[in-house]
Amino acid sequence: MGSRTEGLQRLLVIINKLKGKKRYIPARELKRYIAEAMEMRGYSGKSGRTLERDIDDIQSLFGITIAYAKREQGYYIKEEDENIPERYGQLLQNFDLLNALEGDTNLRTYVLAEHHRPLPSECLPMLISAIKHTHPVVFRYTLVRQGDKVEEKKVLPHYLKESNQRWYLLAYEGDVLKTFGVDRICDLRVCESETFKRNMDINVDELFRDCFGIWNQPDIPVEDVELKYDALDGKFLKSVPLHHSQQVLTDNADEFRIKVHLRITNDFVMELLSRSRSLEVISPPHLRERVRKVYEEALKRNECG
Repeated sequence: MGSRTEGLQRLLVIINKLKGKKRYIPARELKRYIAEAMEMRGYSGKSGRTLERDIDDIQSLFGITIAYAKREQGYYIKEEDENIPERYGQLLQNFDLLNALEGDTNLRTYVLAEHHRPLPSECLPMLISAIKHTHPVVFRYTLVRQGDKVEEKKVLPHYLKESNQRWYLLAYEGDVLKTFGVDRICDLRVCESETFKRNMDINVDELFRDCFGIWNQPDIPVEDVELKYDALDGKFLKSVPLHHSQQVLTDNADEFRIKVHLRITNDFVMELLSRSRSLEVISPPHLRERVRKVYEEALKRNECG
């Protein structure tokens, strides 16, 4: 395992510790945790790196500010950055699994890694470069919901986002921030002679807060959705909530009822149908009717004879 991998894991270990329930972590406790966590991952617990250097690298690489509170005598993540570390906790978990599977261990004999990965695209390196150097991009884009109609696009790329094994480009077309499926992009060209000022005020987490998946459609209202399942499906929905807004209304031997607050997009409806064995849509009525029609059409297609 290379020193770069070790260094990155060390930074993620620190973030993971500081994002826990305990607000302030004393220096001695943090250093002990780092040493134990790195030993557990197959590295020496001793390192020539200083904690101050690690903190500087975390700020530089991840944009997370870690400070020391003299009164509380502990390190903490500053409030404006508190929502950022969640994604790095997931990254650390994936990092641990990948390293374990690739290392000289027997873990692969009893851990089966998920093989689903975002579909590869030759566009990704070009898009990353364009975002990094703030160059506009031009491409032909296939609109699959409009009979595979192809349109020429010139956009200002801002982010790449992965969702459900696909990559998406978040880019400004005119004054509107839009989402483009990377797998539908062809004839990509980076306008290297042009630059633009990147909008650094975009709150990506807030942008998708009321969405399910990738599609943020402001023309679709945010609504309360009440759903009912049996107790068995409820056990799965408790361990893996349908959406971050999920609230449990009823949880007993007869039923499991929840409420979520989001935009009812096609992605969300598809997710509901993926666990439809005991699903009953309580509200809103238009979603109940939409799901009923899907069931009705599916039943007709699958009638015998």
